[in-house]
Amino acid sequence: MFASSKLPSAILFKKRKTNSSSMMGKTDWQETKKIIYAIAALSGTIIGVGFFSLPYLAVQVGIWPLLVYFAVLGGVVLLLHLLFAEVALKTPDFLRLPGYAKLYFGEKGKIIAFIIAILGIYGAILAYLIIGGKFLEGIFQPFLGGSYFVYVMVYFFLGSLLIFAGIRPLAKICFFEILIFSAMVALFFISGRHLFQSDNLLTPFSWSRIFLPYGPILFSLWGAAMIPEVEEMLGDRKILLKKVVAVSVIIPIVIYFLFALAVAGISGAKTSADAISGLSGFLGGRVIILGYFVGLVTTFTSFVALGLTLEKVFRFDFEIPRFPAFFLVCAIPISLFIFGVTDFLSVISVIGSMMMGLEGLLIVLMYRRIEGKKLLLYPLVLVLLGGIIYEILNFI
Repeated sequence: MFASSKLPSAILFKKRKTNSSSMMGKTDWQETKKIIYAIAALSGTIIGVGFFSLPYLAVQVGIWPLLVYFAVLGGVVLLLHLLFAEVALKTPDFLRLPGYAKLYFGEKGKIIAFIIAILGIYGAILAYLIIGGKFLEGIFQPFLGGSYFVYVMVYFFLGSLLIFAGIRPLAKICFFEILIFSAMVALFFISGRHLFQSDNLLTPFSWSRIFLPYGPILFSLWGAAMIPEVEEMLGDRKILLKKVVAVSVIIPIVIYFLFALAVAGISGAKTSADAISGLSGFLGGRVIILGYFVGLVTTFTSFVALGLTLEKVFRFDFEIPRFPAFFLVCAIPISLFIFGVTDFLSVISVIGSMMMGLEGLLIVLMYRRIEGKKLLLYPLVLVLLGGIIYEILNFI
């Protein structure tokens, strides 16, 4: 499928320059802050939009099957992200997934990787628009009026502007986003503790729904596209990339499960696909507004992060000038929304199963080129291929 060739010398001799004089001038706090912001950038990107579907899925399949999904897919995603971190460390900087694929597999590999990456990121950005506009509407519509479409346009306009801001302010925003989201989960537990019913989580088992969580959970845990950005953020501390990636994946897994447990346990059968609106009949209005606000922040930061990543794919891997690259990033998702692609759960299911699955397979292939065959890779391939085949059959 791919052009066969020896590994490029650039991969074997990747430069890792460090400036000893600048290192001596840095304080321990500056180094620690760099690591914290790197973790925040990746975790903040992962904590995007897919997790809002998790309480609904907990009600549909039951909390125990959902826990199994978290354990299995969480392990799969963690391992795949660590493999990609290894690939990133052994590949020249200022490239993204398509650029990596070209180095390892030639021009055909680059084209295939580009299609996978661009469809996955476009789908994610579209999902952020769909749900982010709903959160914005939930906050301001009671006071200002206006239609859902208007709020999606406002969300899109503000996000597009911030794509020009770059990665530096984004890392700080992601750090506070994680803190705010964790506080929201705690608030839901505290505010709804008297409404929590464990029976809401004990849905009778049904084979017809057993694969329902696969795509959304894979989507909600995926952040591989951000790993090259995180590597660049670490600068001369790239040796810590794998540890940063591991922590960045584990944090969302823990928070997600607690979030699904809290919301589904409170709202039960009335749990909505966006998680927040279904709580309106159970928690106070201020708590719901806060939930909408946290949802807005988490989706918005991921919208900007993936927009920046896609822009750099166009600029660095395809040498497209900045403004045409920016236009390509923003125009397609909003066009899809305008033409009627607005079903949130369907979008994240397809993107999670298909695009994230294909991206995972590509990561495995690239890792094999630098490390050779390893038995541990075969279960990963089976899980990813199974999800892709299921989604195709489900679509047909």
